[in-house]
Amino acid sequence: MPTPTERYLKPEVIQTVSRLDLRARFIVEGFMAGLHASPFHGFSVEFSEHRRYAQGDDPKDIDWMAFAKTDRLYVKKYQAETNITGWLLMDLSESMGYTHSQKLTKLDYCICLAAAMGYLMVHQQDPVGLVTFGDELRASLPARSKRKQLGDMLALLAAAKPSGGTDVGGALKKVSAMAKHRGLMMLFSDLLTDREPTLEGLRRLRHAGHDVIVFHVLDAAEVEFPFSGTVDLTDPETGENLILDAAGMRAEYGDAVREFRDDLQTECRKMGADFVPLHTGLQFDKALLEYLSHREARF
Repeated sequence: MPTPTERYLKPEVIQTVSRLDLRARFIVEGFMAGLHASPFHGFSVEFSEHRRYAQGDDPKDIDWMAFAKTDRLYVKKYQAETNITGWLLMDLSESMGYTHSQKLTKLDYCICLAAAMGYLMVHQQDPVGLVTFGDELRASLPARSKRKQLGDMLALLAAAKPSGGTDVGGALKKVSAMAKHRGLMMLFSDLLTDREPTLEGLRRLRHAGHDVIVFHVLDAAEVEFPFSGTVDLTDPETGENLILDAAGMRAEYGDAVREFRDDLQTECRKMGADFVPLHTGLQFDKALLEYLSHREARF
């Protein structure tokens, strides 16, 4: 039986909360409640200023209060060690507005995730910036760690609307030129665009020294293909129509989606980027754990 806070990890529950700041808070609180009840106990915001004790560390730096809570040895990190600059890169193309039967569109789902990660980063005093894009950059906020930054980001995200085409690769190249310091680039997109320019943009970020997490978000129906009979599919960005027999296409479609994602994951692994496949029916904790795991691994 999920606790009241863990319920807020479910997309069908979070969609009932109208304010984005409350969505972000509830997602994070639900996530932390889950961590405290799991083997990851202690791996949370409470210990964001610590790292595991390693051979060679001065025993005088051990935090015995943290040991009492977790039964593990931690040392307090210096401020220079703890800060990581994060960038939330949000795809606002027309295809991100799709939903078949879920309460949240792909964009809604990504915005909830990005808001929760922004909430986490600001509360950890990590600078975080935001870039939104479609076929060109639409808005950006420089990375800052002040509490006001969270409000500014949430205001931009809450007003975001899906429209037009997408150029993920072009946006990533511009972001790489904009970012003055190495950081953690978190891309939220369905990646329904040309493969090679996107991969080239990701490689450019990695070549510049950035860590990269790709949150690949599809609608649940785009993954599970729940259709039957004759289906009329329309590409939201090009307007092209495709009429097909669902039963005859189900297996082929499923193979194509798996191949699409496996290929992206393989290419990301080659360049040292993380690839996180998600769909809009999944709880939000998978993506948040990926972020926190990545952050912890840096130190």
